[in-house]
Parts: sequence; C-alpha cells; structure tokens
Amino acid sequence: MHLSDISVYYILEKDEKKYTLRGESMESFIEQFMGINDVVNDLVWGWPLLFLILGTGAFVMVRTGFVPITKFGYAMKQTFFKMFAKEQVGEGEVTAFQAVSTALAASVGTGNIAGVGTAIAIGGPGAVFWMWLAAVVGMATKYAEVVLSIEYREKTEDGRYVGGPMYYLETGAKKKWLAVLFAIFGTTATFGIGNMVQSNSVADSLNTTFNIDPLITGLVLAVAVALVTIGGIKQIGRVTSVLVPFMAAVYILGGLLIIFLNIELVPAAFGVIFRDAFTGSAALGGFVGSTLTMAIRFGIARGVFTNEAGLGSAPIAHAAATTDHPVRQGLWGIFEVFADTLVLCTITALVIVMTGAWGSGEDGAALTTVAFEEGMPFGGYIVTFGLVFFAFSTLLGWSYYGERCMEYLFGSKSIVIYRLIFIPLIVVGAIGGLRAVWALADTLNGLMAIPNLIGLLLLSPVVVRLTKNYFGKDGIYRNEKQGND
Repeated sequence: MHLSDISVYYILEKDEKKYTLRGESMESFIEQFMGINDVVNDLVWGWPLLFLILGTGAFVMVRTGFVPITKFGYAMKQTFFKMFAKEQVGEGEVTAFQAVSTALAASVGTGNIAGVGTAIAIGGPGAVFWMWLAAVVGMATKYAEVVLSIEYREKTEDGRYVGGPMYYLETGAKKKWLAVLFAIFGTTATFGIGNMVQSNSVADSLNTTFNIDPLITGLVLAVAVALVTIGGIKQIGRVTSVLVPFMAAVYILGGLLIIFLNIELVPAAFGVIFRDAFTGSAALGGFVGSTLTMAIRFGIARGVFTNEAGLGSAPIAHAAATTDHPVRQGLWGIFEVFADTLVLCTITALVIVMTGAWGSGEDGAALTTVAFEEGMPFGGYIVTFGLVFFAFSTLLGWSYYGERCMEYLFGSKSIVIYRLIFIPLIVVGAIGGLRAVWALADTLNGLMAIPNLIGLLLLSPVVVRLTKNYFGKDGIYRNEKQGND
C-alpha cells in the first residue's frame, strides 16, 4: 500500500453532529506538514539564531578574557596530551576523556562528511571560512556550556552524575520553564537527528558500496546500539573512548594522504576558500553559483551543526566526567570543537576544494565521496568507513542525551520506555521511513539552542567567576605553574 492510498480522516463532534473530512491523502498531509516545518526551520536556522549563537560565543569569549585563544596551548596540554591518562582527580562516573569521547561520538557524525559537502555545495568554497570562524567562537561557547554542566550537575540516589542545560537552567538561571522546553526539544530531536538520519546514512552507504540490504543494516545497528547503551554512560564511555580515536585516525590519515598526494594544489585551495568567503562563487561545472550571503549563512549553520557548540547537547555527557574543577573539564570543550571542525571538517573541505569536486553538481555525502574518489582510487571506501562509524558513534552519544532529557522530564523509570522507542526507530530510519520526522527533528535540534543560549548569557557571570578562580593570580593554574617551576 502506498502513502497515496491511505486517507486521512478528521472527525469532529459538536452537538452530536459529526463532520468528516475525507479525500485528503496521507501524502498530501505530510507535504503540508513539511511545508509548515520548512517555514519554521528557516526561521530556526536562519539569521536570528545564527547571530544569537555567534553573539553568545563572542560575548563569552570577551568576558572570559579570550581563554580559548590565550590558553589554547594549555588546553591542548591538559586534553590532547593527557587523553589516555588513567589517574583522575575529583568526582564523577567516567574519565574526562570518556566524557568528551561520548560528546565527540555524538557530534563527530555525518555532519563532518555530509554537512561539509552540503555547506560547500550551496555556499561554495567560501563557506569553509565561515565554518572556521563559527568554530573559533564556538570554542568559547562549548567551554562555557561544559563549565556550567559541571558546576550545576547533580548526583542521583543510585550514584550517577547528571547535568546539562536542564540543570543549569533550573538551578542556576532559575528558569525551570526553559529547562523543560530544552528537555522536550532534546528528547524529540534524538529520534531524528541522533537516530533515523544516522541509520539511514549508514544503510544508504553500505547498500551503494556493498549492496547490503538496508533492513539488515538497521537490525545490526539496533542490536549493537542496544548492547552498548544498556550499560549506561560507563559502557558508552568505554566504547566511544576506543571507537572515536580509531575512526578519527583512519579518516584523518586517509584525508591527509589525499592532501599530500596533491600537495601542490593546497595553496590554490586555500586561496579559493579565502577569496570566495568575501565574494561568493561563480557557477562552475555542475555548481550553480553562490552569493556572499549564502556562503556566510551555510558556512556558519553547518559549522554549528557539526560541532554542536551552543545546542546544549555535549554538556549532558560532560556532566558525568571525573574532575576537580569545572574549568578543567571546560578545556575539553575547547578541544572538542577544535578536533571536530578545525581538524576533521577542514580535511574534508580541503579534499573537496582541491580536487575540484565542488563543481560536480553533487551534494552532501555524495560530494565528499566524489572528492575522495578523485583524490585516490580507494578514497570512496574511506568515506563509507567514516559514515558507518561516525553514524554509529552518533547513535550512541545521542541515545544518552535523549535518556537524560527523558529522565529529567519523567524520572529514571522512563529510561526503559525511551529505549523501547529509540532502538526500533534505528531500523525504521535504515529502511527510509518517516522522513517527516527527520525534518521535524532538525527544527527541534535548532530549537534546543534557544533556551540553552539564554542560559549561557544569564549565567555568564558564573563562568567568569569560575574562570578567574582557575586562571586568576591565586587560582589553580598559577599554583600548578609555580609548582612545575
């Protein structure tokens, strides 16, 4: 039975009279729904939200004394160079690296492959510059989010640490209604952006490359996710702390190999990116051309989409980290955005631009695949590998986010109900169902940012106070530095 064969009936009762509206197909209903959602989505992901995201990040950047920039070296020393350290000081459920791995597992997803491809396909190579700008500002946003998630996290009766925007909005900003809104948006968005979109990407990729039945892919993914998530954040953290470095290393090495094989094209690629960032792109091959406005909008939007700075999702994972100070974990937020956008997305972008694939007329993951295949014979397999593992990791991370939002709204007993909905939808997504839900989830994903950003602005004095407590003349940073001396 096709969608067009299913009629939608609206039955209204008033004064014992029934009015029945017939003949409107489900397909027509979905089209109307999608049309309304598109309008709302354009507003949510339009200039007002983008300005709010960038403005909040810039505000926090200035208020904290440009910590993500002035303390960048220190942040890398405390994060990248200590990511596998087993000794942890403070309280928490998982290590600092396991927490950031869970956050990266959720943000390092199809956005790094398909998102970059979409940004360049619509906004041209210049969109990459604005993606970088969003990432630099985003480091301050993510830093503030993580700091607040540790400061206002709570310990449950069974010994778990929970936190995120729901908690710092309610406890810190005293805005419970905003906390509830965020939790509602977050719970619903996980079913689309963090679930069906991911499983569908994997299924399409494996079906195209290896002719694997999407249903089989969906079932395997559902079982794998269920086996991991049943162990909670500790099990998710253990898996992602191995999976994230492995998948990132394979993708980075593959991308760098293509770049080095075509090293003579790198200067020209950077030249195109910087030139088009302020002029837009003329039509080329299958590329229809873009304006400066398109480059800015889609570069910033896709940048936010890939690293999730400002959306409020990552702080939920960071809240479970073992740490002795909010700022120490906040440094992982800086590292997270740097690794996600300024490293992974840049590699994808350079391959697309330097190979000239951006003029092919392709979009999203297909564009990235074409670029990698242009770069070297087996490049397409690297993209397939990346999509499979990036999407799987995103399923793990977002399942945890959804559980915490659901728990905040309805208590810990609701987690089982959430899993009973989340796991089957992985299969539904793999076979291509409920695309309307995907579109709605994208809108809800953007709506998550609004209450979170309001909270960051209201609680910026707390972030400043904790930053001074750590980096001030009598803070932990100074004492550590003097001790090393």
